[in-house]
Amino acid sequence: MTLTHLRPTLGVVAILLVACAAAIHGPGVRAAEPTAKEQELLAVLRSDAPEADKAITCKYLAVYGSSAAVADLAKLLGNPHLASWARIPLEVIPGPEADSALRAAAGSLGGRALVGVINSIGVRGDATAVPMLEGRLKDGDAEVAAAAAAALGRIGTPAAGKALAAALGTATDRDEVAQACVVCAEKLAAAGDAAGAIVLCDAVRKADVSEQRRAEASRGAVLARGAEGVPLVVELLRSPAPRLFNMGLFTARELGTVPGRNEALAAAADRMLIDEVAALRRDGNEVRGAMVIAALADRGGAGASAAASADPIRKALIETARTGPRAMRMASVAALGRVGDASVVGPLLEVAATADCAPAVRQALAALGDPEADAEIRRRLAGANETVLPMLVGIVGDRRIAAVAEIVPLVEHRSADVRSAALEALGAVVDLANLDVLIRAIAPSAPGGGSDAERAIATKALTEASIRMEDREACAAKLTGALAAAAPPQRLVLLDTLGEVGGTRALEALAAAAASSDEAQQDAATRLLGKWMTADAAPVLLGLSQPDAPPRYRTRALRGYLRIARQFVLPDAERAAMCRRALAAATEEVDRKAVLEILKRYPGMATLEVAREAAKVPGLEADATAVVREIEQKIAKPAT
Repeated sequence: MTLTHLRPTLGVVAILLVACAAAIHGPGVRAAEPTAKEQELLAVLRSDAPEADKAITCKYLAVYGSSAAVADLAKLLGNPHLASWARIPLEVIPGPEADSALRAAAGSLGGRALVGVINSIGVRGDATAVPMLEGRLKDGDAEVAAAAAAALGRIGTPAAGKALAAALGTATDRDEVAQACVVCAEKLAAAGDAAGAIVLCDAVRKADVSEQRRAEASRGAVLARGAEGVPLVVELLRSPAPRLFNMGLFTARELGTVPGRNEALAAAADRMLIDEVAALRRDGNEVRGAMVIAALADRGGAGASAAASADPIRKALIETARTGPRAMRMASVAALGRVGDASVVGPLLEVAATADCAPAVRQALAALGDPEADAEIRRRLAGANETVLPMLVGIVGDRRIAAVAEIVPLVEHRSADVRSAALEALGAVVDLANLDVLIRAIAPSAPGGGSDAERAIATKALTEASIRMEDREACAAKLTGALAAAAPPQRLVLLDTLGEVGGTRALEALAAAAASSDEAQQDAATRLLGKWMTADAAPVLLGLSQPDAPPRYRTRALRGYLRIARQFVLPDAERAAMCRRALAAATEEVDRKAVLEILKRYPGMATLEVAREAAKVPGLEADATAVVREIEQKIAKPAT
């Protein structure tokens, strides 16, 4: 029988429900003495109740059990179906009784039951069990020996460490013992016994165990030694084994970063990584060099480095960005974006002269967290040459630096690259007062002799700038004011932009364009009105669907009107009125049926009335009558 087939009876479920309620509403403190609830639960264990009932009862004894429950639970430790359930409360019941029961069971059980008991001893951290566990390290059952090693590691006392160290050279599964040694060492270090932790970790490092265990022990040895362990990190970083190298990177990131960190240790770790970067740069080992640089940046980016180390770190990264192998240069540039300040702007711009580094430099400068970097970037705009200027202008946009006065003149620069960068940046930084610069830039006769590519950039920038303006009505007024004098292609761009901006003035401008005699404007305006995001476009769309409106786009306008009726949140009466008007305006059967679908989607007295009216429309009688019946059924159905 498996545990999946254990189903508690109704009587036990009732007891457990009472226990659950008490656990939820009662005090969150375990009773020191047996309680009535505990006695009810123990009565289940002592009865001939099904094992399913007893299994669930064990779980609740983890909440209500006291030393009075230990004897009954201990009797279940040899039961193959209930042993694991009994161990749940035995692991948490306070007092020496549970420890004694588990130790006694360990002397009489074997196989998987013994493994489970030993695991529970480890969970409880029973130091009294160390001699027994030491003997089990030599057990002929490999699972028992492994469980004993793990339990000794979790107990983590000097005696447990001594037992594990002695078994390290003789155990059948040395890796299990080695892992337990590392766990024990962590416990010892946390308890203030750094010397004991070092002995254990060093023993594992020298033992014939897997590379993974040696890597874990090396980390433990470094952390236990503190600043004196920094040379061991260098040893790991110079190991040809990838696993050991990666552990070196991991450990380097930890040094001096823990709560209450040691500033001297943090500085020593920074210095070590700086020296290692220099050595890897000299050796040309760019792959590992890039990884060490990333570790150095992680320390600085997380504030791990001591303040005194910050400047040497930046200097080392700048030097590598200038002269290192490509992978190390790219890694250094990215790292400077994370740990740099305003002082790295100039050096990074110098590095940007190398074509393959320019995109990385732009990303790094955009990411700089120092607010002073904005002023430094803005200051350098005036003296930048045409090679660096496009990137510098792009960074202004990336960082949204308030440098409109410096960027606007560059729209007419002799360099196409500079003009394009300026237009793109203005999309991110231009204010309403200077929005005309982008409006002019989308014209065929744009200042500076803009190309089609530049006009495309200007179009995108105009949209970006317009939708971020705080006063959208003022923005729409400025865009609308430019419509009259705009050339046809420019006028269509302005209409598209108004569609993105939204608001009352934009809606009025699109309504006028849709009603004009210009077919291109009619097309653009009705398209934009058809996807308008507020219900105030409904009257405009309805008007454009009437017989006296321009004929080509009447159907499009009506379907935009129906979209609002179908998708928007509206009062019932207003939606019904819209459907009534749409029925009157519709000239195609598909649109009339679309009205019926809306009525059916929103059943109510108002929509029912419109559906009944629709049932009188020639050609729509059958469909509308079916909708009437469906609405009547829905509104007559009692609410659940």
